[in-house]
Amino acid sequence: MERLPSPGPRLVLRELEAGDVPAVHGIYGSEAATEHLSFPPRSLDEVRGIVERSTVSARADPREEYALGVVERATGLLVGFGRLATDPHQQRAATVGFALRPGSWGVGYGRETVGLLLALAFGELGLHRVWAARAPLNTASARTLLAAGFVEEGRIRGHVHVRGAWRDSITYGILREEWAGPPR
Repeated sequence: MERLPSPGPRLVLRELEAGDVPAVHGIYGSEAATEHLSFPPRSLDEVRGIVERSTVSARADPREEYALGVVERATGLLVGFGRLATDPHQQRAATVGFALRPGSWGVGYGRETVGLLLALAFGELGLHRVWAARAPLNTASARTLLAAGFVEEGRIRGHVHVRGAWRDSITYGILREEWAGPPR
């Protein structure tokens, strides 16, 4: 198993545990937190399955997915969910995503979370490229990705079917040589 990146100034990434189901449900079960994600709010049972699959993927060899808890260092509270998944079609590339508990929005946790995921991708895993996608109306995610060093690359039309309709995605990418380093 690869080592997770060093903690950021306020946050740390850690493997999910069975006891995290209620905290993850506070994110993935929230209408506000999932408004711009590629799926509607999840039930408690669906979140339990996500956490179980995350613990299984943590033991895979080779590991292709890092579904991690985002935890406040000071309180130990799980405030987010971060995911890094290697791309089977591209050598040394991965996609990244994140979601935060609505009560933790607006204080820079998104940028720090993305920075920690990039530290995992470029530092621990030695990847070459990371990409992300966001909903067109998710301007907070756009600001977060740009602040973390991503470059907007384009639009995938009709990319995601969610809440009964097709939605576009705006894509972003960052190369290892563009990365400014772990969060400080």
